[in-house]
Amino acid sequence: MRKKIVAGNWKMNKTAEEALILASEVANMVKDEVSTDVTVVIASPSLYLSTLTKYAEPVVNLGISAQNCHQKASGAYTGEISAPMLKSIGVEYVILGHSERRQYFGETNEQLAEKVNISLENGLTPIFCCGESLDQRNAPGYLEFVASQLTDSLFHLSVEDFGKVVIAYEPIWAIGTGVTASSDQAQEMHAFLRAHVATKYGQEVADNTSILYGGSCNEKNAPELFSREDIDGGLIGGASLKSREFVNIAKSF
Repeated sequence: MRKKIVAGNWKMNKTAEEALILASEVANMVKDEVSTDVTVVIASPSLYLSTLTKYAEPVVNLGISAQNCHQKASGAYTGEISAPMLKSIGVEYVILGHSERRQYFGETNEQLAEKVNISLENGLTPIFCCGESLDQRNAPGYLEFVASQLTDSLFHLSVEDFGKVVIAYEPIWAIGTGVTASSDQAQEMHAFLRAHVATKYGQEVADNTSILYGGSCNEKNAPELFSREDIDGGLIGGASLKSREFVNIAKSF
């Protein structure tokens, strides 16, 4: 059975003091209120990861994620953070290929394949993001475009390694805009991606792959989204910066 996951991407938000308060609130609420069959993940700025792993340790269904990592294990890459560094401080997950990384930092499918590899080699669980812009959505072939991101960055993996990856579908036109894909639109894409995985790895692997929805998901629309057959949770942006709302989303299954 595939995992139910709600991951909060803080992006470039929160001072150190604010981060500690938010993480503490989330950890306590998850421990007291969230069913243990739902995994909650906090993806904070890298500056706070070492401290936040301590908040997650006592909570069985709370994990900590980085928002990115470099594709090399070490080297002269000033300002970058490697997968071995993340693993060494207790980080469990890493978000890869977020649309903002693709748009603002020019990350390519080929580069992301390298990041997926180095993450898996170091025991991190990649949360691999894919999605389409509004122009792409309005053009023929938008389903195939998103599927190609999986093909180019993930389909070189062995069956065993692919089974360790979490996929997050993020319609770029719905990120931070207040516009949310309807549950029908989200289900269509999730089902298509699951079928695409099955063409490469078989139906059993596809059925066990967690696919999250990311795009202006909040406590009001989460119950409907999470009720759909192929939506296994969410990659939450702005709503993850408010502990009560974020935990309520995690309780939406």
